[in-house]
Amino acid sequence: MHIALHNKMINSIKNIGNEWSAQMFRIFKDISNIITHSKNVHKRHTIRCTNLSTPKNLTIIVRIFILFISMPFLFSQDAVHNYGNIQIHEDGLVGFHMDIINNGPFNRNKGLVGFYSLDKALTISGGSNPIFFDFEIAVDNDLYIDNTIGISNNVNFITGNLVTDRTASEININFQNNSFYNGENNNSKVDGYAAISNTANFTFPIGQRNTLRPLTIESNDSNDYAKAAYYFENPEMPSIFPTSYNTVNTDEDLVIVSEYEFWHLESSIPSKVTLTWNEQSNVDELGGFLSDLKVVGWSKIKKQWINLGNTKVLGDLTTGSITSIEFIPDDYEILTIGGSNDFLEKLDNITLDNYFMTPNGDGKNDFLVIDGIENSPNNSLQIYNRYGRLVYSRNNYNNEFDGLSNVNGVIAKNSGLASGIYYYIVSLNDIDVKHQGYLYLSTYVNN
Repeated sequence: MHIALHNKMINSIKNIGNEWSAQMFRIFKDISNIITHSKNVHKRHTIRCTNLSTPKNLTIIVRIFILFISMPFLFSQDAVHNYGNIQIHEDGLVGFHMDIINNGPFNRNKGLVGFYSLDKALTISGGSNPIFFDFEIAVDNDLYIDNTIGISNNVNFITGNLVTDRTASEININFQNNSFYNGENNNSKVDGYAAISNTANFTFPIGQRNTLRPLTIESNDSNDYAKAAYYFENPEMPSIFPTSYNTVNTDEDLVIVSEYEFWHLESSIPSKVTLTWNEQSNVDELGGFLSDLKVVGWSKIKKQWINLGNTKVLGDLTTGSITSIEFIPDDYEILTIGGSNDFLEKLDNITLDNYFMTPNGDGKNDFLVIDGIENSPNNSLQIYNRYGRLVYSRNNYNNEFDGLSNVNGVIAKNSGLASGIYYYIVSLNDIDVKHQGYLYLSTYVNN
């Protein structure tokens, strides 16, 4: 704030000549501290600041980062206390560099509220839950949420986490009515519980410590309320939950369960769920191939891990994501990633390779001919595109793939695949061989 403009504002307030002016003088003095701290975060904006509780409805138009105040609204050395009613108008910008104790209405907002701190953590607490239209966090040492905050439009993650108490999941960041966010990263996310209201599809920007591990829900209908959190913990030794989820207790002999992490999701609507992994997940211990991975959940009724399938997988064994079949999340205590423990030994008498195909009818490389397939009539072949989507699948394969998809939903069934790199997984069950390789297809259309 320019010194002349700052002094002009203070003199205008002094000239009102009543008790209210003295209080406003102290408020604007503290506001100037907020502006000083926040001036490098935002560019200058023109806004209108109106105090509806003043006798003459004072209106000030300034080019600053400022508050819309309805009394009573008091500053102390360490926190802002709201006992009255705060409302941010459409072009309003509010910046805080101290804690907020909110005990009054702060839920009719259309502007931006930001929290900014370079050297200390901040906290939002109090007995009344604020609802922010646009919300921004740039707090290096994290912003702690002691009462639920609602988001009606957008969250900007810059630096620092929004931290909630995992022992009280009803306190969360609630994204309402298809609101959204941007900028999420390993160092700025929801570390604790995020929730949604009146929303069908959403990716929760959740994680723990310095790791972002989002969970995506795709529901058949709008969720009146759903919430999720990520735990970088062994399911057998959870820090919050009152029981152990034995990773050996599975519904299938060929399912093994991650001992490194899990997610907690609550939703009553039939949904597909997408989980993510990174190097810390060690999914290579769950299977040798992406096709081995699956979403698993601890059944509340059966008290064991249930295979929730794999309808889509992206990435590699270092980083990626996996999507489940449809299920009701509330039927399961927690979710994680599982896999098949049927690691098959490769035999020396079979050599499998990468392949090149040019199915143009000239009699050369028109079909995918897999070495040794005749030694195992009981086999299966799956071919995936570079996005991890299944484009061809056949049991008892006999070297008949000619570049045409036989799977609906990718392109029209029995249509030619685009030229490009694909990968295949073949299981030769009669001789205990399983292999993943690459296939280059030069064919009907270009990628």
